[in-house]
Amino acid sequence: MEYNKMWVVCAVVLVLSLWYRVEGDPQVPCYYIFGDSLVDNGNNNQLQSLARSDYLPYGIDFPGGPTGRFSNGKTTVDVIAELLGFDDYIPPYVSASGQGILKGVNYASAAAGIREETGQQLGGRISFSGQVKNYQNTVSQVVNLLGNEDSAANYLSKCIYSIGLGSNDYLNNYFMPTFYSTSSQYTPEQYADVLIDQYNQQLKALYDYGARKMVLFGIGQIGCSPSELAQNSPDGKTCVQRINSANQIFNSRLKSLVDTLNNNLSDAKFIYIDSYGIFQDIINSPSTYGFKVTNAGCCGVGRNNGQITCLPLQTPCQNRNEYLFWDAYHPTEAGNAIVAKRAYSAQAASDAYPVDIRRLAQI
Repeated sequence: MEYNKMWVVCAVVLVLSLWYRVEGDPQVPCYYIFGDSLVDNGNNNQLQSLARSDYLPYGIDFPGGPTGRFSNGKTTVDVIAELLGFDDYIPPYVSASGQGILKGVNYASAAAGIREETGQQLGGRISFSGQVKNYQNTVSQVVNLLGNEDSAANYLSKCIYSIGLGSNDYLNNYFMPTFYSTSSQYTPEQYADVLIDQYNQQLKALYDYGARKMVLFGIGQIGCSPSELAQNSPDGKTCVQRINSANQIFNSRLKSLVDTLNNNLSDAKFIYIDSYGIFQDIINSPSTYGFKVTNAGCCGVGRNNGQITCLPLQTPCQNRNEYLFWDAYHPTEAGNAIVAKRAYSAQAASDAYPVDIRRLAQI
């Protein structure tokens, strides 16, 4: 009889645990997101900017259609939010309000950089420092919602912060000498140092406003994007090494910064995601991941579909899951999902350092 009772109790516990895993609370109370067009989900829609994607075919595979996401469907942070157990996507800052901000806010802005001037030739955008200011505004609202600063600090310390900037500081700054003088002012090593120094200050500002679990995404292989292949690759397939080399210098500095911050801010935990290495795996072995085309956009214009981004109402490729890139710069949902899954649960030891997002959520 006792054995049967024990069996029933175990069965009930198992069912409840499975139910809670599906229906229960997410692994962290909130998820705050900073970045550029790789994760923007609508913050640029109201700006006077060329960096907008609130029209078809963007969002062709996203529930509800175009939102301002620069993909056919989900971005990396959308997939990470799912993996963390959130029942809905994190709202953009422009529409986040009330109790909803307690689940997180997405501050990302297409064309944004670590440097203030980055992306200015495209018009309006919210730089990283502008995103940090918007977050500080959110924190004051969190304090009001939770009653006092101590409660807010305790709450925010459990949240995950996703930060991914730097791509535009190369794409729409350093490697655009007609608009910017940075490449004549700095060597790639010096430029990486300048960027990391400024990044460090902005991360400390987030820390001062309660951020404790921070995920820093390295830059992907910009020299392998359809845009760069179209402009600078002799055969349209060989990645542009001078750009990728500069990206690797930045990434190595960013990984070192993670060590420095973890040593200096003992109550915080920073991790680094090797987006560059994940992209390299995909490009080296595309069929492993189900891709057939890694050097051209699913939609776009000109060589490699990389001359410009998707035109309004343009018909994109049909086999979108077989393309790594959606347009001249941005991955498809299929590409984003691979980066997100490996960031959340590292597939290779180098994917996440010193731990992955899944482990960070448990700390």
